[in-house]
Amino acid sequence: MAENKRDYYEVLGVDKSVGDDDLKKAYRKAAKKYHPDLHPGDKEAEKNFKEVNEAYEILSDKEKRARYDQFGHAGVDPNFGAGGGGFGGGGFGGFGDFGDLGDIFGSFFGGGFGGGKRQRDPNAPRRGNDTTAAVNLSFEEAAKGCKKTVKVTKIDNCSDCGGTGCEKGSSAKTCPVCHGSGSVNTVQRTPFGQIQTQTVCNNCHGSGKIVDKPCHTCAGKGRIRHTVEKAVDIPAGIDDGQVLSVRGGGDAGVNGGPSGDLRVSVNVRPHPIFERDGYDVYCEIPITFTEAALGAEITVPTLDGKVKFQIHEGTQPGDEFKLRGKGIQRLRYSGKGDQYVKIIVEVPKNLSKEQKQKLKEFDKVSSEKNYNKKKSFIDKAKEFFKD
Repeated sequence: MAENKRDYYEVLGVDKSVGDDDLKKAYRKAAKKYHPDLHPGDKEAEKNFKEVNEAYEILSDKEKRARYDQFGHAGVDPNFGAGGGGFGGGGFGGFGDFGDLGDIFGSFFGGGFGGGKRQRDPNAPRRGNDTTAAVNLSFEEAAKGCKKTVKVTKIDNCSDCGGTGCEKGSSAKTCPVCHGSGSVNTVQRTPFGQIQTQTVCNNCHGSGKIVDKPCHTCAGKGRIRHTVEKAVDIPAGIDDGQVLSVRGGGDAGVNGGPSGDLRVSVNVRPHPIFERDGYDVYCEIPITFTEAALGAEITVPTLDGKVKFQIHEGTQPGDEFKLRGKGIQRLRYSGKGDQYVKIIVEVPKNLSKEQKQKLKEFDKVSSEKNYNKKKSFIDKAKEFFKD
């Protein structure tokens, strides 16, 4: 239930004034902390991972975040107001979205003073709520795109009653108290005079209808919550922490309204060789001292396979070269980023006597022109310590 959930800001370790960038950083940190790949078989970590994704899904959406800040978990809970007897044709109308709740408050405080809105028609079509899921991708899958199947817990219209909440062969009746409006007008006496207010009809609980013979499958609610598998197309170039929206993949709409969307949080596993920055890819390649001094043809791994690259004589540690167009596909655009390769010159260890002797002989025949950086440093040091 919503009241048992932790505060979403607490889950991500941020305060209510957090900006979008810091929120995303906090989400990535928390998601990696509880990532299932790092805690195989750990149910508590899996629970925390889902909690982190749920918190980010709400707080990263401006509209949902505003509802959450105002109403708490109830403001983003698709089951709020879904008690027995049925709101909106059996459990999901009336207060199912908070436009209705705001309208009721507006009618209460505005009634008699010329302000406020009237309660929305309980039988009007309404969009379903969004649902959430998380998907784990390899570095290559995120770069090149793929198709994944995710499990989604969502609300659909009952297949037996078609969403009416009524047993087959029967139908709902218009509420005789509110005449189908879902609300009743009452008059209150105050020190300022009489005020007319509009409240939810107690007879139909705001649905405007009475179901005499409820459907046995959905208990008269007209809607059922179940878990389904959904195939999701992952576009090439998606990045860790991004949220992919699948239109119509969320909860079914009410009274013929459109379905909500499915929001899929993307988690990309680290790669043993590559690192990503935007659409560019970075990697480090170690070479020998001899290869750096004399130049050599080396093999460079890329996302498109191995390529050959000729490094020049006198390559220095930390030198970097670029492979144009060997990066990641730009999300929903043509073209790719680049790959940057940093050279690491590996100093040999565990030398034999013969190897050491050869290096000493090499050092004797070397001149200052072979070591420009060393010569420059010595000249600067002499100048610094000069009396």
